[in-house]
Amino acid sequence: MRFVSRILAGAVIALAVAVGAPVAAGAATTGAATGSGWGAYHSSDHRAEASGHVSVTKKSYKVWHWETFYKKVQVCWKDKHGNKHCAWKKKPFKKKVWTWKHDYFYSVDSTLTNHKWWGKHKYVCAWETFKVVNFDGSAYFKSFKNCGKHDADYSFGGKNAKHIYVDVSRGAYGGPNGFHSGWRDVYHA
Repeated sequence: MRFVSRILAGAVIALAVAVGAPVAAGAATTGAATGSGWGAYHSSDHRAEASGHVSVTKKSYKVWHWETFYKKVQVCWKDKHGNKHCAWKKKPFKKKVWTWKHDYFYSVDSTLTNHKWWGKHKYVCAWETFKVVNFDGSAYFKSFKNCGKHDADYSFGGKNAKHIYVDVSRGAYGGPNGFHSGWRDVYHA
């Protein structure tokens, strides 16, 4: 009976390790992912519509750098008369220090709908312009158009965005001309 209970206890422990090890390894390498839907946002004439989904994943990693620390040491010397003098002085030394850094990778998926694709050449396309503001204050723009009857799906990504805004408008093939919705919030950290 004692032999059987030892075998069963060993099997339970082996099963716990086999199930728990991949879970723990995955948790150490993967960051937390968050996602949310945004929209539907319309142009001011309601003939262009944009909606979608944004997902953000946090990746953490360690980097090292040299940091200067100071320690007090006693320094002794003899003067020209042979008398010994001692004083406490700060002596610098360098040490390797590890710090955590975090990157936030984002992915924006959108669906752009053009409710009026016929008519004058000035306003036949639906446009969406994304404004991405990074943590350092820099910004860049990404534009997509849909000049057809069917919905168009677009996607883009990057890292370390503080704010993402979208402006839905109407325009021609070259760019948006009018009927702007204004900057609408898609994501903010």
